[in-house]
Amino acid sequence: MPRLVLATRNPGKIVELRAILTEALGRHVPGLDVERDVVGVDAYDLPDVVESGVTFAENALLKARFVAERTGLPAVADDSGLTVDVLGGAPGVFSARWAGRHGDDEANLRLLLAQLSDVPDVHRGAAFVCAAALVTPQGEEHVEHGRLVGTLERAPRGDGGFGYDPVLTPLGYRRTCAELDPAEKNAISHRGQAFRALAPHVARALGVVV
Repeated sequence: MPRLVLATRNPGKIVELRAILTEALGRHVPGLDVERDVVGVDAYDLPDVVESGVTFAENALLKARFVAERTGLPAVADDSGLTVDVLGGAPGVFSARWAGRHGDDEANLRLLLAQLSDVPDVHRGAAFVCAAALVTPQGEEHVEHGRLVGTLERAPRGDGGFGYDPVLTPLGYRRTCAELDPAEKNAISHRGQAFRALAPHVARALGVVV
């Protein structure tokens, strides 16, 4: 039986989050099998949650609360997005539906790059931001944050990752997030930061004192 539910339907995100939790929780939860014990929300017949929050933390909590209540298991959710300096922090919480339809990565990338086509390189600063939330059926709640600063490229590069990964080059790197291997990306990513910070709370929710 699952022990933890990830409140996402994104298969790329599930793979990424399982890897991060394996790294972060392995030393705390001997015998944890993320393939068996950590499942996505598609394992349950649940409707999508309306992400009506105006911050990443609010949306992460909305999703985690709903899934914990409906499944009776600890639930972890994140809300992540891209904040662009010259757009005043947009697309922000609208990152996944920037082009109008939720989850259309290609359309979102095309629109963003078109909006920034005349912006010089020196002003193409941006950051990936993540809020990760844990909610237990007993009502315990924790939220942690992560941030990956970088610059936006003028065209996508790389076949890895998802979302805006092909256009963000992390500060100090010459490769986009989509050109990093999964271990490299997880070591520096906004989600990696947030979920590593959340890991002790997750361990305790699974009955392990850290």
